[in-house]
Amino acid sequence: MRDRALASASSAKLIPALGQNRGMQFQRIFVPLAAVALVVAGYRSYGWSGVAIATGALVMWLLLHFSRMMQILKRAADRPIGFVGSSVMLNAKLKPGVTLMHVVAMTRSLGELKSDKDNQPELYRWSDGTQSHVTCEFLNGKLKKWVLVRPDPHAPPNAGLGVSQDP
Repeated sequence: MRDRALASASSAKLIPALGQNRGMQFQRIFVPLAAVALVVAGYRSYGWSGVAIATGALVMWLLLHFSRMMQILKRAADRPIGFVGSSVMLNAKLKPGVTLMHVVAMTRSLGELKSDKDNQPELYRWSDGTQSHVTCEFLNGKLKKWVLVRPDPHAPPNAGLGVSQDP
């Protein structure tokens, strides 16, 4: 009886955690099931040649995603970490739910990690040359919220940099 109570208590704690990102769970289940269904449909329709065609299509799909990811990371490797041309333009282009890979593709730069490594949510920052920056919060690889911070236009140009104004 006590074991059953512990099991229900532990499963009650897991249910809200599982419900936080249903889209990601759906993709993790749906994509492999769709691949298996494609191979089975190929076999039922055309026999082993249908399996070969379905498998070839799946491999092509995986290669397209892999090559896109490698191209994005290759472009990002040539730029400084956490740098973007304009933080204001990045702020305007961001939408909730986009992936970290999509944001890296937009900025062509890897974000500067501001949170602890391998902890959720992940915080990344992109800054521009005007001391403006956008801090993005990603939960399970999807953008949840972001904040644009711009410097005060009335502050002296060297404020906060530790540079003396004395002649």
